[in-house]
Amino acid sequence: MPAVPASADTGSSSEFDSAIRSLKNNLQPERLARLIDSTSDSTLALRIFRWASRQRYNLGTVDTYSCMISKLTAVENRDDMDSLLGEMVRLRVPALEQALSELVQSLCSKSRFDEALLVIQHATSAKLKLSLSACNGMLHGLVKQGSGLRLFMLAYMKIIKSGVLPDVDTLNWLILALCESGRVDLALIQFDRMSKKRCSPNSHTFEVLIMALCSHNRADEAVELFYLMLQLRCTPDSSFYAQVMPLFCKFSKVTEVIKVHQMMKEDGLQLDVHLYSALIRCLCENQLLDDAIMILNEMIVSGHAPMVSAYVDIVNCYWASAKFHKALSFLEENDVTESEPYNVLLRWLCINSRLQDSVGYLQKLHNRGLADSESWNIAVTHFCNEGNIRRASELIGRMVVSSFAPNDSTYSAIISCYCRLGLCIDALGMFRRVRVSNLSLNSESFSQLVEILCHTKRIQEAIEVFKYHCKKGCSTTNKSLDMLIQGSCLSGRIHEAVQLRSLAVCTGTSCTFFTYDIIIQALLHLKKEKDVLVLFAQMVMEGCLLDGYAYNSLLHSFLNKETIFEAAILFNRMVNHAFVPDQETFELLVNDMALFSFLNMVAQSLLKVVNTSGTVSPRIYNIIIYGLIKEGFKNEACKFLDQMLEKGWVPDSRTHQVLVGNIGGEEAREGDQVYQTVDDDNVSNILLEGLH
Repeated sequence: MPAVPASADTGSSSEFDSAIRSLKNNLQPERLARLIDSTSDSTLALRIFRWASRQRYNLGTVDTYSCMISKLTAVENRDDMDSLLGEMVRLRVPALEQALSELVQSLCSKSRFDEALLVIQHATSAKLKLSLSACNGMLHGLVKQGSGLRLFMLAYMKIIKSGVLPDVDTLNWLILALCESGRVDLALIQFDRMSKKRCSPNSHTFEVLIMALCSHNRADEAVELFYLMLQLRCTPDSSFYAQVMPLFCKFSKVTEVIKVHQMMKEDGLQLDVHLYSALIRCLCENQLLDDAIMILNEMIVSGHAPMVSAYVDIVNCYWASAKFHKALSFLEENDVTESEPYNVLLRWLCINSRLQDSVGYLQKLHNRGLADSESWNIAVTHFCNEGNIRRASELIGRMVVSSFAPNDSTYSAIISCYCRLGLCIDALGMFRRVRVSNLSLNSESFSQLVEILCHTKRIQEAIEVFKYHCKKGCSTTNKSLDMLIQGSCLSGRIHEAVQLRSLAVCTGTSCTFFTYDIIIQALLHLKKEKDVLVLFAQMVMEGCLLDGYAYNSLLHSFLNKETIFEAAILFNRMVNHAFVPDQETFELLVNDMALFSFLNMVAQSLLKVVNTSGTVSPRIYNIIIYGLIKEGFKNEACKFLDQMLEKGWVPDSRTHQVLVGNIGGEEAREGDQVYQTVDDDNVSNILLEGLH
């Protein structure tokens, strides 16, 4: 091992000696800079630079320092870079401010913003003023890279402290940094202060603020800012139009959208296909059909081929006015060959119960080559929704003959219809075909199939359907999940019920307390208290919201099984969430907490309950006071004693004795039971997997 470093040192020394000899023959700063730049080893380059700095004629110029600093930056040698910057500033080499400005620009171009900030710090400490363009480049780079507001503000403050006066670009980057960090109101304050800094907002200023306001659903304020821009006679640029018009369209600011469009035309700017499409959609959504068609024609004349979505929007607008034939004529006149706009009209016929007309229209579309799979599925779905399984099946047959294979939507519609008609076996048979084709049902049909299978006690088949779709990433409804889990538990499949709940969560199905409660009661029935605790931990981790009934049910279950520590934790959580147990559960809790000397764990929660409940009996007060004193918490016991005395009740003889210190000894409850743990089994393993 020692031989390698020795060889390396020998090589470095040889290169160093060679470099020094070449410099001695021609000792010039330009030659030193070229030599440093050509030396690949930054450590060797630094040795050469240090040697040159100690010579009689100091070769430390702006160029040599800058070259050496850049070399150190490339290898992230921050300490030596910092040292050289200090030297460079201290020696006050000629053209220092310009050199530092160029160094900042160079570092920013390489996204080395930390090092650029270090240069600014040295310049500030030496009261040197960097160029405004270098400072703006630094701020622009920080925003573009997404370095965060803290680093941006640090750089901004250093720049201002160095005496550089901000211009509109400087303030624009500040406003953008504030907006991107969510501090829109602070950005608006900076906007209002621009005049005090002798700056006038430009197009970019308004663009940034309008975009930020719209992104925070403050479109009305964005519109006010737009009119302020017009009032100030600030001329928008092409970027402003491209960013602001879609936002005004999104928020249906029709007057402003039309105004922006007119301004673009006056400025000789042409909309691109996306801006035209956004404008047409906005006009259609506001029922301005004639205007939308006029813009479409303008778009075509300008040389842009309309996107299919533009035709869909216009057809939808015709639909809203119940102008079927005019919509069809519009599509034919414009020689539209995409299926999607025609499908809008097909869907309109179906929704308006004109199923026979829809079949004829579908046939016309097919004959013209305009029908696609979606066209057939629209008709099939609406016949299924009418419960007309025969006509739907006929259409599917014609669909296949027309070379369109049934897909997810087709099977979903037909299975949903079978379920509504109570044809469980037919629905299940169709599902088998879905599985063979490696397809999946939509959420509604999937849920309906699970529910009808559970209703007919076909739990195993329902589990089969559920697992298949979970593997496909499909989610189901809470109702179908609860029916499935309940059916699984009632049929003795608790292991699968736990697994099904975990699968449901993985696919994004949210579980209600009822879902958990079904499993909890089944686990308690099988005396698997340990598994109940694991499931409760999952409920907390998954953010399950418990109501008063849920808390009471869980708490009662824990107490009945003498899982006292967990019951204490749950009771405190229950009270902190402003729920109070019913009287029976509360009395059971107090008795068990006293028995196991856990009253001190729940003392604060107990006090809240007795303060808000008028049903606490003297017997319960006596148990709490006696138990707390025996546990060594006399101060807490006195709080309950005060409450008791305020109600006009007095402690019983046993409690009185312990209050005055006459405790004869510890009392034990006859028949104390030892809590038995349950060995891990498959259910525990499934539950525990959800906690990792």
